[in-house]
Amino acid sequence: MAHVVVKVARNAGIVALFIVMAMLGVVSGVMFAYAGDLPQVSALDNYSPSTITRIYASGGQVIGEFATQRRVVVGYDEINPVLRQAIIATEDAEFDRHFGINIWRMVVAAVVDLAERRRAQGASTLTQQLARNLKEQFGLTNEKSLERKVREIILAIQIEKRYTKKEIFTIYCNQMYLGHGAYGVEAASRLYFQKSNKQLTLDEAALIAGIFQTPERQSPFVDMKRATSRRNVVLQRMADERYITQAEADAAKQKPIVTRGQPNQPPGIAPYFVEEVRKHLEKQYTAKVLYENGLNVRTTLDAGLQDLANKALEHGLRAYDKRHGWRRPVRNVVDERHTVEGFKTDRWTRAFAVGDVVPAVVVTAPKTGPARLRIGAFHADLEKTGYAWTRRASAVDLFKPGDLVDVAITKLDPATTTATVTLEQSPLAEGAMLVIDNRTGQIKAMVGGWSFGRSKFNRAVQAYRQLGSTFKPIVYTAAIDRGYTPSSIIVDAPVSYNAGNGQTYSPHNYDHKFLGPVTLRYALEESRNIPAIKVMDSVGPKNVLDYAKRFGFEEDFPPYLPIALGAGDATLLDITSAYTTFPNQGVRMKPFDVLSVKDRNGNLLEENRAEPTDVIRADTAFVMTNMLRGVLSPRGTGARAAKMATEWPLAGKTGTVDENTDAWFVGFDPDITVGVWLGYDDKRKSLGGAEQGAFAALPIWMEFMRNYIDGRPDKDDPPEFAAPGNIVFLAVDQGNGSVLSAESPGAIKEAFISGTQPGANTFNRQP
Repeated sequence: MAHVVVKVARNAGIVALFIVMAMLGVVSGVMFAYAGDLPQVSALDNYSPSTITRIYASGGQVIGEFATQRRVVVGYDEINPVLRQAIIATEDAEFDRHFGINIWRMVVAAVVDLAERRRAQGASTLTQQLARNLKEQFGLTNEKSLERKVREIILAIQIEKRYTKKEIFTIYCNQMYLGHGAYGVEAASRLYFQKSNKQLTLDEAALIAGIFQTPERQSPFVDMKRATSRRNVVLQRMADERYITQAEADAAKQKPIVTRGQPNQPPGIAPYFVEEVRKHLEKQYTAKVLYENGLNVRTTLDAGLQDLANKALEHGLRAYDKRHGWRRPVRNVVDERHTVEGFKTDRWTRAFAVGDVVPAVVVTAPKTGPARLRIGAFHADLEKTGYAWTRRASAVDLFKPGDLVDVAITKLDPATTTATVTLEQSPLAEGAMLVIDNRTGQIKAMVGGWSFGRSKFNRAVQAYRQLGSTFKPIVYTAAIDRGYTPSSIIVDAPVSYNAGNGQTYSPHNYDHKFLGPVTLRYALEESRNIPAIKVMDSVGPKNVLDYAKRFGFEEDFPPYLPIALGAGDATLLDITSAYTTFPNQGVRMKPFDVLSVKDRNGNLLEENRAEPTDVIRADTAFVMTNMLRGVLSPRGTGARAAKMATEWPLAGKTGTVDENTDAWFVGFDPDITVGVWLGYDDKRKSLGGAEQGAFAALPIWMEFMRNYIDGRPDKDDPPEFAAPGNIVFLAVDQGNGSVLSAESPGAIKEAFISGTQPGANTFNRQP
């Protein structure tokens, strides 16, 4: 028996020796045959793989990323030593001792393959894997052929001849794909554990090292059992190679895998803003540079203000939608051939928090008692108080089992996997919001619609809508510059104009009433239409439109009187930027969103600063600001914000388009200007009979401003609108503008440009 064993061993050794000699011969031969056809490996001297372009808010938070390959390049010394050991132990234990190929490993693999009559054993070294992964640079293909394998071997040997082991290992760790769009160990560490690779623990490093083999199958996001098994293999290999002790390996094997990242990244806080930045970068630097060259882009966005804007617009649109009734769910998971308990949605892969609005599946919808809903692993009972706004008597009147609905989480108990919720629904109307810094023109927040996922059309910068009464301050600005004052009298009475072709234009007020003589201030505060038309006619339509150009409106409005009432189209960006002129002493700063752009090496490619334009005189701007403050008083259309305006310096203007198709509010304090718009993408569709700017848009603006003010360190010491030295303050009658004593009933403090105040040697024009 022993004789037989010895004979078999001798034969196996002879076979192995034969295979080694044969393979050496093959390698030597093919080196001459293919070496001349391969590209120079010196191309790796300037190794610069595709990296991530990152978009940062002004405070340094990452708000967006663009890449064909999500990669963060690190140097050898930046790679965790434990991770280095885990990779080498698992992928190529002989890495430090071979010259690019491992002949003995190839022999063993060949013997196993012959014995099992199939390809069962891998034999590639780490260097060969790198050569294969860089196939595009080296002209390799994915086909499993002898020629490709030979080329791969030659390249591996050439790489080893030119580069050190540290250089090869570093390129390998930055180049390899590790699942879910992540390339390289640093991107993988951030993906799976939300930390740098240098912070990985032993078991975490082993997990990432184990993913190298088959990222699509061994990711913990795909198959936790397989990922755990592979991680434990890596730990054992590290113990076998004596990088760690067996006790350390056994202890690490007992630890559960706890990931902190997620395969599907949640939407960023400012997707519409980031998309505007992306378009700018692609136009300026080309798509290839944007997606492959790892730009560092610092923007003007304030992450805190963006969060406030997101919430304010969401709350406002939901409130508007609820006012217009409940709509039955459009999806039923049972109808889609899912089970109620087996259905999954991407949103459920992310953590829940109180205040989140999330999808839920209806489990039961009884005639009496609460409805039972499922939210991922959580169950919730929806009480009647949670759907009282629908005006439905019971859950059965709302939905049926399997319906997918939106709910807001009001309480959450992870221990019992139960939640308390209220019923929500996704609004059909759209909205937009914009925040601009008055002194710099920096865009601080931008919301372009209800959901970037639903529509990428950015209604803050792309939607041209009729401006309604938000245009009236432009008309009155032109009037102030031509001698009008807030106390000038305009007669609010029926009037008709020749519109040409035998047509007559007869404007009317929103309430179809005529008030007779009113002051310019009152006309603006109450948004009277006929006074605005009369002032535009008096000043001259062309003169008013010249002012519109100076305020930044790019559209060529026709010189017709209805333009005074906002019949022209513009974007929310146009009107919000125009209003920054008033609190900024007549100077408009061109709005912009990118502060600086640097390449991957830190070289400055672009830097932007404020670009001022003198629009109107500072005294005119202050008089208009003072008049617009009256809109947010008990006398004005923005009366619901009157209390806020007594506690903080605020001014603004409501706007409503005919048939209530568009609702606007644009307002400001000394530092920022905030614009809000609501409407449907179909310009013909009305928001509803009562949905004016003061009712639909102003509350959104108020919520934002209230939270913005609460977050300011000087909230108990408000800033002021600075008055130029030539402003004269007088107490006047709020009804007719006549001068009164400060103590007189009905007196208000009015601002005049010196020389235009009542009693001065000037005129008050009365159209």
